[in-house]
Amino acid sequence: MSLQISVPESQAIATPRERAVPAEVNVGERLRAMRHLRRATLKGVAERADLSESFLSQVERGKASASIASLTRIAAALGVNVADLFEPHSSRAHPRVLRRQSRPALAFGNLGRKYLLTPRPLEHLEVFAGELDPGGSTGDEPYTHGDSEELFVVLSGRVHVQLGERIYELEQGDSIDYRSSTPHRVTNAGDDVAEVLWVISPPSY
Repeated sequence: MSLQISVPESQAIATPRERAVPAEVNVGERLRAMRHLRRATLKGVAERADLSESFLSQVERGKASASIASLTRIAAALGVNVADLFEPHSSRAHPRVLRRQSRPALAFGNLGRKYLLTPRPLEHLEVFAGELDPGGSTGDEPYTHGDSEELFVVLSGRVHVQLGERIYELEQGDSIDYRSSTPHRVTNAGDDVAEVLWVISPPSY
């Protein structure tokens, strides 16, 4: 059975010409599209969601219905919220402002803070801002996530970027690109707080 959810139009004030027509969202298709964009396998998502691979496949193909509890686990495995699965593409056609004080913060390394700048649902792009105190780093060991294109930019300060066995020193205005599947680690090599930016496509963090 296909999961079809009618999504009401936005409550924001708009002229009749601007109002969007209520859309139907096929949750199974949305799940599959999000998984493909993240280059994630059925097996990997199913394992993270604690579901069987065959059941997840049936949900994506509209052959089985998923409970809210199961959808919550699947959404978490994909790095989105359940509400993102029901949001029609048309509702994301307008600009969305994210104020600095409203940035979602993530647990991050040693002496560091990381903030998500791209409003969810994430589809093609993921951007994080980060702050590293002197001596801070992304963690004790290099890490990987998916196999996306990743661009790292230094907004202020001086950092060391480890990619595999090589270490690069970057200063304000410098950038470096690499695959997110390459083990990487960032360390603040200066005496001041370093402000940095990660741009990832497709989202894989």
